[in-house]
Amino acid sequence: QVQLVESGGGLVQPGGSQRLSCAASRIIFSIQAMAWYRQAPGKERELVAAMAGGGTANYADSVKGRFTISGDIAKNTVYLEMNSLKPEDTAVYYCNGDATMYDGVDYWGKGTLVTVSS
Repeated sequence: QVQLVESGGGLVQPGGSQRLSCAASRIIFSIQAMAWYRQAPGKERELVAAMAGGGTANYADSVKGRFTISGDIAKNTVYLEMNSLKPEDTAVYYCNGDATMYDGVDYWGKGTLVTVSS
């Protein structure tokens, strides 16, 4: 079974930085876009940043100017550089691979916890 695997979560102080990584257990050729979502306690999962094959990226307003998404969709790798972290960024961060255009499947990782606290 193909999996997306995240890494890089942990405890970070407010104002600090953290880098998340995600890779597929094997190449999924049908993935056309990749993204990071997050879910804070008691809240719904929300889109943080997304990256399409043409290199275009979009961000949630709450992270614009602080987070940067990068990676290689053909290699099914995506990263999230997070700077100037705030306590409200505390959440489980999930990697997503969108293959709905070709095989109707959204791939998800199991998530990695980022805790921003002093």
